[in-house]
Amino acid sequence: MTTRRHPPTWLLHGGRPASRWIVRRRYDVRVHGGANVPTTGPVIVAANHTGVIDGPLLAIFSPRPVHALTKDEMFQGRLGRFLRLTGQIPLDRTHTDRRAVRACLHVLEHGGAVGIFPEGNRGAGDLTRFHNGAAYLALVSGAPIVPLMMYGTRPAGSGKDALPTPKAVLDLVYGAPFHVPPRPWPRTKRMVAATSTQLHERMRAELEAGLALTGQALPGPIPAASAKEMS
Repeated sequence: MTTRRHPPTWLLHGGRPASRWIVRRRYDVRVHGGANVPTTGPVIVAANHTGVIDGPLLAIFSPRPVHALTKDEMFQGRLGRFLRLTGQIPLDRTHTDRRAVRACLHVLEHGGAVGIFPEGNRGAGDLTRFHNGAAYLALVSGAPIVPLMMYGTRPAGSGKDALPTPKAVLDLVYGAPFHVPPRPWPRTKRMVAATSTQLHERMRAELEAGLALTGQALPGPIPAASAKEMS
């Protein structure tokens, strides 16, 4: 694939300490298993997705800077400019976005970290939905996938844009890396699907382990009226 210019990194690196300080003034953020994220080399961080603040938490509290795939609807106005300056990668979810794939592979080829939400949309965070993008990136690049389970980022039964209550405990639990040997072209759909199934099983196990570790509970589905606004 043709490489593209690496997404910006200066604000992604420089703005994280101040951002962590600001967020921790409002929430009790607890990071578990951060040592599971390799300190160097390419890595894919694959997270469950329940709340609107999951993306910022991934970018701000990851042990190393992460270029996260973010729906392209967010790249509007001042917010869009900020997301681009922090190196986030726009993703068109209506079709296979080859430009986003190329950007992710470029980051990985240069030893960076990519963040992805395999569920696609915010929801219950129980990994019932699971797309194949993380597995595909790993098969192409050989980068390990580190599962990230987030708990407490959306109140139980609340709408899609609900924020945790002040002083809420937000647990970010990193699991052991899932290693995928790189596969040369052609990579068949069956190969990608099989790898994704293995990753799905691992992440479901990490989800249950994280629930036991933190004592948290998942928030449940987003109410139907609110969920319609995301589509």
